[in-house]
Amino acid sequence: MPVSRPLPNPRLLSIGLQIRRLREERGYSLELLAERSGLSFRGLIYIEHGQRNPSVLTLLDIAAGLDVPPGRLLNDTCGRDGGEI
Repeated sequence: MPVSRPLPNPRLLSIGLQIRRLREERGYSLELLAERSGLSFRGLIYIEHGQRNPSVLTLLDIAAGLDVPPGRLLNDTCGRDGGEI
C-alpha cells in the first residue's frame, strides 16, 4: 500500500510556485539556482513543492540567487485570513 504524504500548506506551496515561476522566467535550472543561492538542489525541490518551510535567511539567499527583491517571493502569498501579505 502506498504511503500518502500530507498536502503541503497552501502558503508554502504559493511561495514555492512563485520561486519556480521566477526561476523559469529567468531560464534557470534548479541546479543553477542552487549554485547561485548557495542551497542544495534537493532543498530547492522541497521548497518549490511546498514541502519545506524555508527560513528567512534561505528566502534571502533564494532572492539573491534570482536577483529579485525578497518581497517578490511573497507577492502572491495569502495570509491566514485570505488577505495578501
